[in-house]
Amino acid sequence: MNNSLEYPLINAIDLSHSYDYKLYSNIDFILNSKQSIAILGRSGSGKSTLLHNLSTFLPPVKGEVKILNKTIYNTNEEYIDKLRRFNIGIIFQSHYLFKGMRAIDNIKIATMLSGEKLDLELLKKFEIDNIIDQKISELSGGQQQRVSIVRVLSKKPNIIFADEPTGNLDNETANLVMTELLEYINKNNAGLIVVTHDESMAEMCDNIYKLENQKLIKLK
Repeated sequence: MNNSLEYPLINAIDLSHSYDYKLYSNIDFILNSKQSIAILGRSGSGKSTLLHNLSTFLPPVKGEVKILNKTIYNTNEEYIDKLRRFNIGIIFQSHYLFKGMRAIDNIKIATMLSGEKLDLELLKKFEIDNIIDQKISELSGGQQQRVSIVRVLSKKPNIIFADEPTGNLDNETANLVMTELLEYINKNNAGLIVVTHDESMAEMCDNIYKLENQKLIKLK
């Protein structure tokens, strides 16, 4: 991880996206080091699509996305693969864990690919140190979500994208997760973008935007 960046982690310029209908247009967006941003919006407003535009998984219909000061959608697939492997961490609504494997082995796959060491302190912080030898199929939904978050943080990414990261968690655990994500970005000069319906979770972030009427509106 580069801890002395002199440019935004993400700089999106004039983004527009549509399917059979227009989702949004003319969006400009910047994420800096140590910054957390929440994106609110009703279901179908395009929040997850915007997250995919910003995170290398879906080219916008119009506009430019720079990650770590390099325009990504005119680069080769090898460069994007390296970004996903070393610089980007994505917390999905679905956990995408290997059900037949132990929790610890799911986490170690990420550290093996990124070359980072397993951070045992993370296991304690997310209160999964006592279940790491259990298979994923034996864990509750909330436990699986915390394993998936620890797997992402174990890569030591520069940028974390989180799509409803606390949606399946009780209030106490949701607060724990958001607190630890915010602590991580401050400690590591990283950035966080959270898509959520939960306004209380959004309020924990530095800035809040709402995707509404095809525009991204800043609320905080």
